[in-house]
Amino acid sequence: MKSTVLIIGFVFPEPNSSAAGTRMLQLIHFFISQNYTIVFATSCKKSDNAFDLSALNIQIVEILLNDSSFDNFVNELNPAIVLFDRFMTEEQFGWRVAQSCPNALRILDTEDLHFLRKARQKAFTTNQSIEDLLFTSDTSKRELASIYRSDLSLVISEVEMGLLTEKFKIDPAILYYLPFMIDAIDSHSQTDSKPYADRCDFVSIGNFLHLPNLDMVRYLKKDIWPKIRRELPGVKLHIYGAYDSANIKEMHNEFEGFLVHGYVIDAFEAITAAKVLLAPLRFGAGLKGKLIQAMQCGTPCVMSIVAAEGMFGLDDPNGVIENDSSLFVQKCIELYTKESLWSNYQKKGFAIIENRFSKKEHHLKLKERISLLSSTIKSHRSNNFIGQLLAYHQFQSTKYMSRWIEEKNANSK
Repeated sequence: MKSTVLIIGFVFPEPNSSAAGTRMLQLIHFFISQNYTIVFATSCKKSDNAFDLSALNIQIVEILLNDSSFDNFVNELNPAIVLFDRFMTEEQFGWRVAQSCPNALRILDTEDLHFLRKARQKAFTTNQSIEDLLFTSDTSKRELASIYRSDLSLVISEVEMGLLTEKFKIDPAILYYLPFMIDAIDSHSQTDSKPYADRCDFVSIGNFLHLPNLDMVRYLKKDIWPKIRRELPGVKLHIYGAYDSANIKEMHNEFEGFLVHGYVIDAFEAITAAKVLLAPLRFGAGLKGKLIQAMQCGTPCVMSIVAAEGMFGLDDPNGVIENDSSLFVQKCIELYTKESLWSNYQKKGFAIIENRFSKKEHHLKLKERISLLSSTIKSHRSNNFIGQLLAYHQFQSTKYMSRWIEEKNANSK
């Protein structure tokens, strides 16, 4: 009999819209490869861009917030593993899972560290100290508490692993580094990758509901692209991304070569057509899906330090990392016009995918970690006293707040 994994989704995965959607689909494929039965439960409505999970024989269940019907559902399902999609779902449903299925392994996928992204954004816009914001924000406290309460938290970046273990002194035993998991690019595919001569223009891509991407496009429009366009007057910048608002669409300007296309079904086709991908992100966290896609497409990048964070390790990047806007423009022009430089960066991108994001290698390691954790769960939990403490208080406060909301909703019907 197959074991069951219950995934509690914050949203339906949208791999064509966001890196978070890609990440969730990769985790789903991992559990499929391990022969689990997968149930995807969410309180979120399905969007037009959502991936068709039923095509993977995944059962989809609608669940309600602050409703005891979830307790009956999860008790009857009796999953071996519950995967929480971001800390907000652990806050809402973690205590219910612990109460109804105490033997289930509770895994939190952080996606990226939300408190880090928000602190960087606030520091960027207000000039406050990032250190002060990291240690004082409500989001930091909520997300770290969720990490402690979970049996294992998946952390997508080595930089974020370092932040959690070094600055916040979290025991590595409850953390697991798991980056994107990508199929190897074989030598034939590398050889057949679209060459420099058959490509043109620049490209940038990102979900516009994600504030770092929204800021990036405005930065490109105002400060970066006009300078590049002056030096390369015939070249265009193609902007792609889901959920583009009226303000984003108004940036479209044919005369300036600043072309806003909005949502694209096949991001790989769009990125492969371009010579260079631009990613001058000024704040953010986690790993950037756009850079992974660029490496898969053989498209070199010019990127900021934040964009490159956690991506390359000790490997050489598949492009240039630069924060100064004038130097950023200079590097863009140099990379766009020098074929030998471009070709060298393309090869480095292929190597990075193989060296750091091997699907085969990360599947094997994750399988081993889950197996070990499942066999030692009692001692693992007993060693995590802070997690026990936070779970006790969260169980009481969240439980009774949820019960109060449930009763209030029942009386209003």
